[in-house]
Amino acid sequence: MAQPLMPKATAVWLVDNTTLTFEQIAEFCGLHELEVKGVADGEVAVGIVGLDPVANGQLTQEELDRCSADPSARLKIIASPVPLHRRPPKGARYTPLSKRQDRPDAINWLLRNHPELSDAQIQKLLGTTKATVNAVRDRTHWNMPNIKPQDPVSLGICSQTELAEAVEKAQVREERKAKREAREAAKRAAAKAEAEAGDDAAAEPAPEAAPVAEAEPEPVAADEEQA
Repeated sequence: MAQPLMPKATAVWLVDNTTLTFEQIAEFCGLHELEVKGVADGEVAVGIVGLDPVANGQLTQEELDRCSADPSARLKIIASPVPLHRRPPKGARYTPLSKRQDRPDAINWLLRNHPELSDAQIQKLLGTTKATVNAVRDRTHWNMPNIKPQDPVSLGICSQTELAEAVEKAQVREERKAKREAREAAKRAAAKAEAEAGDDAAAEPAPEAAPVAEAEPEPVAADEEQA
């Protein structure tokens, strides 16, 4: 079965906006049912923006209503004759002149709501520069008093799909980083424990040698005494 674009982001939207069961959402998105439960509990896909599968043409509202009314029903994705995601051209994103003045507002919104995004991701999403991102972050931008956080999707600078994809990639990167740091910390702890054990063994006093008994003089024979 074909999976929707951005499965976790789609699962977030379905959990928040429908009455579908965890099993229905899991099967449609290609996830484990426990992952969907984790999404509902706020333990999985934290910070990922939900992606509406109806708005991006992967489901119809009638299909959602049908499956919401019947827990045993399964969602059927709409087969699209064209790819849902077009590879963006290489190079910097072109931002229309009318939108360029809104980029600092969008940067402010991303820094506040998605701190997991790297500067490179923000630059790619908004078609901005690292210097501008740093200026907004450090509050040294020349127009800082007038900069207000605004969603770049509502401003029309990027699409919901592009934002969701960037956030999901950042989440995966953060999870890998946390696992790598945990492994390195475990290795350091094991090495430290081994070194301490070696130091303790070296510090133990050596056992004292047993005292050597002095040999008793041999008795002298009577003949030898007379001689």
